[in-house]
Amino acid sequence: MKRILLVLIAAALISCDTTTSKTAASVDSPAIQKLLADTTAITRSAARDTFSINGAWFLQPVLASDTATGNIPTLIFNLDKSSFSGNTGCNNMNGSFQKTDTSLIFNEKIITTKMACAGYNEGAFIKSLIRTNKYKFDNGVLVLLFESTELSRWTRRPEKELKVKRT
Repeated sequence: MKRILLVLIAAALISCDTTTSKTAASVDSPAIQKLLADTTAITRSAARDTFSINGAWFLQPVLASDTATGNIPTLIFNLDKSSFSGNTGCNNMNGSFQKTDTSLIFNEKIITTKMACAGYNEGAFIKSLIRTNKYKFDNGVLVLLFESTELSRWTRRPEKELKVKRT
């Protein structure tokens, strides 16, 4: 029931956002449509956790360099296929992963496009994903970890002042 309520609230918030400058992609964009489809799939799944990693997640930037290109890195998990896609903040990416209740391991063979982005350290971003071996949820935020060290934090909704690069 909580999941259905969260999906309805998310859909309402997304549909209310009519701004186009420096905000998330429009509701008609393929990325948002995929997010809504994935979120619907989450509500139908029988996940053991209170939350599921399935679907779209947006990086919570910590350093200015996390969003040096003006785009928010995204991860879109597909639990059925053990694959992910998304954007590094510069290039589109996809790959595979293995997951248990608390472990999450990204395959080292992450495929990315090769666009150059000045001022952005994409290698460090990819290395952080590859180092991930655990995850947890903290008040609805997906936290990627190496052992007990926090590597990154991800939310279901992007920061308003940045753009979501369409994948």
